[in-house]
Amino acid sequence: MDQWLVAATLVVVLAAFVSGRVRYDMVALGAVAFLAVLEIVPRGEAFAGFGHPAVITVAAVLVVSRGLENSGLVDLIARFLGRFGRRPETLVASHATVVAGASGFMNNVGALALLMPVAIRVARRAEHPRAIVLMPLAFASLLGGMITMIGTPPNIIIASARSDEFAGFSMFDFVPVGLAVAGAGILYLALVGWRFIPRRDEDYEAAFAIEGYLTEVEVPEGSSSAGKRIMELEESNGALRVVALIRGQRRVPVPSGFQVVSPGDVLVVEADADTVAEFVADAGLAVVSEREAADEEEIARAEGRELLASDEFELVEVVVRPGGLLGGRSASGLRLRERFRVNLIAIARSGGAVRLRLQDVEIRPGDVLLLQVPREEAAATLALLGCLPLAERGIRFRGQSRVLLAVVIFGGALLAAAVLNLLPIQLAVTLAALGMGAVGLVTLREAYEAIDWPVLVLLGAMLPVGGALESTGAAARVSDLLVVGAEGAPLILVVALVLFVSMMLSDVVNNAAAAVLLIPIALSMAAGLNQPPPALLMAVAVGASSAFLTPIGHQSNVLVMGPGGYRFGDYWRVGLPLEAVIVAVAAPMIVLVWG
Repeated sequence: MDQWLVAATLVVVLAAFVSGRVRYDMVALGAVAFLAVLEIVPRGEAFAGFGHPAVITVAAVLVVSRGLENSGLVDLIARFLGRFGRRPETLVASHATVVAGASGFMNNVGALALLMPVAIRVARRAEHPRAIVLMPLAFASLLGGMITMIGTPPNIIIASARSDEFAGFSMFDFVPVGLAVAGAGILYLALVGWRFIPRRDEDYEAAFAIEGYLTEVEVPEGSSSAGKRIMELEESNGALRVVALIRGQRRVPVPSGFQVVSPGDVLVVEADADTVAEFVADAGLAVVSEREAADEEEIARAEGRELLASDEFELVEVVVRPGGLLGGRSASGLRLRERFRVNLIAIARSGGAVRLRLQDVEIRPGDVLLLQVPREEAAATLALLGCLPLAERGIRFRGQSRVLLAVVIFGGALLAAAVLNLLPIQLAVTLAALGMGAVGLVTLREAYEAIDWPVLVLLGAMLPVGGALESTGAAARVSDLLVVGAEGAPLILVVALVLFVSMMLSDVVNNAAAAVLLIPIALSMAAGLNQPPPALLMAVAVGASSAFLTPIGHQSNVLVMGPGGYRFGDYWRVGLPLEAVIVAVAAPMIVLVWG
């Protein structure tokens, strides 16, 4: 009976993961609580997963990643990328190699976020669409995570798996297979994969052509709008937004909604022509005289941006990160202007513009936004909102001493744990995180911001669920079905089967959850087929990090969707051949190294 209850719970959990209607950490907590109520998971051990070494290691690695980022190490490497050739092949290969190398030792999304602005700028200089480099960049961040134990949460979880015949993986046990797979994957992306990517740069540029939506209207003497607050004018027409106010020689970008309008004021409003005409007629306003027709388009394009910027405010293009404050909220619901002094000017989604009632549109992870933000507080405000600037940051080269300090601290932790075996990896990386904090490479606030709390909750909750899958015999039941199909097959085919199942699962659910669920099944298969456990566990590791068919498979895929102008179906065009390449390379390598 317990087997069926566990199986039913997992079906519901997987369905919830795929739908995305409920956050995956809440789904995982609900699952472990339900099984604990039924006493399938011992009630005293329901939350023991939060003390698991894998959870501590993931948290510490994320903090260390932020320290490496702050040191300027990756920026120092990135500054040389522009020296590579202008051909798409070299452009993709150079950027993908750097991202993969960084992802082997730091958070995948963090490595991608550091290189995205660089890649966009280099692609623009080489006169190539940004689309051809961003998807390979996201995929390379996943490929690089396969190289080491700390490269991605699934590897950390799988490294702690144990059986009677297997004592677990160490730090660099993933290198032979991971390096071969990453190398083959990058070679495919550089030579072939980028050719399958649709180019929609024209649609993307049109999405931010704000000059066609900005109009200057004047408040004449006797106007019914005089004496009203800006929020009252906006409420009278929900499809219109006042984005700047000009009073005499003074320009006020991002005016407060409580600002009272006076006769003689010029309001810069964002809306389409029909909405402006209706607003002008209803509010008793006058459109400022048109420019000379010959120069109108060119001047409008230049002045459209200038009207929204000042010494105090700047116009920035950002992408919404998964899990950020903006995701799933609207500008009006979040009270973006009132709380953060930020104005939403435009939204681009999958390469196209979103215009109707902009302030009420639900913002999604991967959307690209055009924002007015306070110039001095831009970095802190965007970090708080969970946005990544797409303009290239200044290279944060803070001196060789800081880079050297970060390398010494991190290298010392790896040496103590992976080479000399003096410390367990979770303790070594925790000491590295504390060391980076002690020398000022990461502040306490940055450390807490760097930790992906939903992932930690997911891990802590799913580990007991995975244990229940094994203890009730449900994992053995599932493995029996796979064993029947693989009975008598050589190890390479068994490995390929596990790879395929892992890939399919990780394309629709969080990769860490996929690893937790597949570990007991892989160990049971190894026992049933009398095959070496390390080979099947390594297949799970590679498959769980191969989420290349959908944008929802990994946060990196979501992050490039808006800036690249991609649509849901674009991912499998590039990802399906890539997964075939991975199986073709990984299966024989796993057998060679672990068979």
